[in-house]
Amino acid sequence: MRESLIIDCHGHYTTAPKALEDWRKRQIANLKTPELGPKVAELKISDDELRDSIETNQLRLMKERGADLTIFSPRASFMAHHIGDLNTSQTWAALCNELCYRVSQLFPDHFIGAAMLPQSPGADIRTSIAEMEKCVKEYGFVGINLNPDPSGGHWTSPPLSDRSWYPLYEKMVELDVPAMIHVSTSCNACFHTTGSHYLNADTTAFMQCLTSDLFTDFPTLKFLIPHGGGAVPYHWGRFRGLAQELKKPLLKDHLLNNIFFDTCVYHQPGIDLLTRVIPVENVLFASEMIGAVRGIDPETGHYYDDTKRYIEAANLSAAERHQIYEGNARRVFPRLDAALTQKGL
Repeated sequence: MRESLIIDCHGHYTTAPKALEDWRKRQIANLKTPELGPKVAELKISDDELRDSIETNQLRLMKERGADLTIFSPRASFMAHHIGDLNTSQTWAALCNELCYRVSQLFPDHFIGAAMLPQSPGADIRTSIAEMEKCVKEYGFVGINLNPDPSGGHWTSPPLSDRSWYPLYEKMVELDVPAMIHVSTSCNACFHTTGSHYLNADTTAFMQCLTSDLFTDFPTLKFLIPHGGGAVPYHWGRFRGLAQELKKPLLKDHLLNNIFFDTCVYHQPGIDLLTRVIPVENVLFASEMIGAVRGIDPETGHYYDDTKRYIEAANLSAAERHQIYEGNARRVFPRLDAALTQKGL
């Protein structure tokens, strides 16, 4: 077997030039007076600024830690779909997606895009389809990030199994792109954004799928649940038991043809549990580095988000590591596989 490509399926542009954040602050400051700006054309970020923001951060760490390619999307906490209205989100999403596209053009061997959707509380999900189509067809993006809670921690949207989401799913199936289920900033003080809101959402999304027959309606729809699946692997017996009580099929048949998990789990016992409980064909390598947990673990002396170390130390065969590093990503992201094949990889 040839050496695996190390594909990180979960990367965000957390080091974007400060001009992007400054533009966003002005947009928020003028939510009630949009005529005062800022205008889209006022965001000026040069290619040199983009190169510097990537080369000294994500790309440097990728090389140091042995990753080859990152599926790259806008900063998750910056999506903030609860801020403003639909027009606010559409403008903001387009700007953020364009920057990720430009990074993918500047570093085509190392980054490929996944789109932020311009969701807004109460807005019909159909209003997100045009941006998704643009990113996939024009930018060559291979996936999307789907926020199951645009309200920012108040959960005012219907569950992912509700038919109101179906127009988006139909387009995802048509374009053959998966969705990473990823919330954004919590504006509810009860839920810390990265410490509880993210993990709650991962678990909640899985349970919404478990209690439904969503994948009977969409047998080829694919969801990637990040952060190791939240509480799902740790409570696998609970979910198996609940499915049984609800007269659902075995989870391997009910959900595991459509739901996948990443390795953004920041300690060895967590990765060991994930790879023992969840079938290896459902686990994709990821780090979300320069994200929620950026420090060094005093117990190991290594960065928490250097997740390749955990995969290397796990009780896995070479073939299983290849699945986690490369094989599963190419299967779950068909457009990624096509792009790599076109390059002879």
